[in-house]
Amino acid sequence: MNGYWIEFTQVAVAHLLAVASPGPDFAIIVKQSLSHGRSTARWTAVGVGTAILLHVGYSVLGLGLAIKSSPTVFAAVKYAGAAYIAWLGVQSLRAQPRQAEAARGTTQGEPEAGGGGANTPSPRAAFATGFFTNALNPKVTLFFVSLFALIVSPATPRIVQVAYGVWMAVATIGWFALVATVFAHEGVRRKFLGYGHWIDRGLGVVFLGFAVSLVVATVS
Repeated sequence: MNGYWIEFTQVAVAHLLAVASPGPDFAIIVKQSLSHGRSTARWTAVGVGTAILLHVGYSVLGLGLAIKSSPTVFAAVKYAGAAYIAWLGVQSLRAQPRQAEAARGTTQGEPEAGGGGANTPSPRAAFATGFFTNALNPKVTLFFVSLFALIVSPATPRIVQVAYGVWMAVATIGWFALVATVFAHEGVRRKFLGYGHWIDRGLGVVFLGFAVSLVVATVS
């Protein structure tokens, strides 16, 4: 990659700005961190990062342009993503008070690390939540199609393009694992447990807002 450092830097900076901006990925990591703890949130982060490889894969193969240029295919991705995000929103709006958790707190550290509750998702379920939140987001699709069309040269070998993708996936996992660590901190979660259902419901409204924004998204 010695001859591609400038291109890689442009890709890395564009990705960093995108991944750090608030969106469904950030919201789901915050929700998982506060509701279920650090372990669940980190598995969700791994799912989000793995979905990056899906976007990179079809972009490298040129399928991203086909998705972008086909109103039917793009609409299918758009409505599937909106439906999934809306479902997350409805689930959050149905959150109930956690009196037992609030009373127990996080003094023993277990809830912070892994959630500790009967309703804590399995690692596979947490991974799937993160994966589909990112994979079904048409705005992420448009980002990667534009990234590979505008920044990555067609002359760049595919193996180098794949390396870009691996970097972005790893960086995404690292960023959201950091977010999970911050929001799953014992002090943060202890304060959350007293009125966590209201935060869940607030995030539900946020998810529904994201779903509406996905529905009205257009191919530029």
